[in-house]
Amino acid sequence: MEFALPADLAALKERVERLVRDEIIPYEGDARLTAHGPTQDLRRELVALGRRAGLLAPHVGREWGGLGLDHRAKAVVFEAAGYSPLGPVALNCAAPDEANMHLLEAVADRAQKERWLRPLAAGEIRSCFMMTEPAPGAGSDPSMLKTSARRVAAGNRGEFVIDGEKWLITGADGAEFAIIMAKTEADAGGPAGATMFLAPMSAPGIRIERVLDTLDRFMAGGHAVIRLDGLRVPESAVLGRIGEGFRYAQVRLAPARLTHCMRWLGAARRAHDIALDYARRRTAFGRPLGEHEGVGFMLADNEMDLHMSRLVIWHAAWVLDAGGRGNHESSMAKVICSEAIWRVVDRSMQILGGLGVTDDTIVARLFREVRPFRIYDGPSEVHRWSLARRLLRSAAPPG
Repeated sequence: MEFALPADLAALKERVERLVRDEIIPYEGDARLTAHGPTQDLRRELVALGRRAGLLAPHVGREWGGLGLDHRAKAVVFEAAGYSPLGPVALNCAAPDEANMHLLEAVADRAQKERWLRPLAAGEIRSCFMMTEPAPGAGSDPSMLKTSARRVAAGNRGEFVIDGEKWLITGADGAEFAIIMAKTEADAGGPAGATMFLAPMSAPGIRIERVLDTLDRFMAGGHAVIRLDGLRVPESAVLGRIGEGFRYAQVRLAPARLTHCMRWLGAARRAHDIALDYARRRTAFGRPLGEHEGVGFMLADNEMDLHMSRLVIWHAAWVLDAGGRGNHESSMAKVICSEAIWRVVDRSMQILGGLGVTDDTIVARLFREVRPFRIYDGPSEVHRWSLARRLLRSAAPPG
């Protein structure tokens, strides 16, 4: 593995850092940043800044309007963007759109890419991904999927009718279209299993029942509860092949877990920088705070957690760029980084003391943002369980 940045990537990193520092961070106090994320108007304004800087959709292939970066380059750029929670919005590489673009580029047919991927990569529209369901439906265990899609005749062509309930669907409010995961039965068109469908959010049969009040507040559209009631979609709405939905979910989730780590690593570095600056300037008992061992050790632990997270991300990115599936590596990275990033932000708040619990710095808001990261895209406990099963299956008998 090569850790030195090539000159072109170093220059790209500096461009992103300059954009975030000079133009994005001032928006963090904008009144259009609501409890359910930035408004559509604010999002468009931020995307316009990213477009003007020539930094839009760095993860998408050039054919579809992006910069065509590989995973290792994304690790550098996404961390730089994540220094502000609004940075990924401006670069159009925020969840869930970023992962949806990756999935569409990997699986969608040409017509689907022209209809959905191209305007999504341009930041003209938003999207959502509908997999998670309320109990007893699919959560950490996707095999519990309850949403169903049944094939029906419709003139000379077939259609699917989709029924079910989804929840914690990020970005649904204001999204132009959804990628919907549903169970399909075996028929002449394909095997039984889960299938992904593309549907405009304006279609009859999709209803946003409510937008949940959640701890995090920087994801456009918030997190919604969705009712699918007799949603009819044509066969051309099938994403990829019938019955292959779970496989495609892994195509999406392996890199998506990793890009979450990249973005939130930038946020953790921001919290650490704020705490470090405060520890240099604030005095107590006759010395700067940072010279007191209790505070100095927390700063040192932050530095080690940031360093280890970056190494883990780079290793997983290297595996993906080398052609590996990366599920094992991204699963480990998700646990290691989500917990390390949480510790960094928590320590930073502790170093800031009373200032840390106010909104006079962004650390309190980052504290709220990074805590859910240990839950979404699979709680740490589920990843540990999966990793343990893998170890037990592959363990050779002692001898």
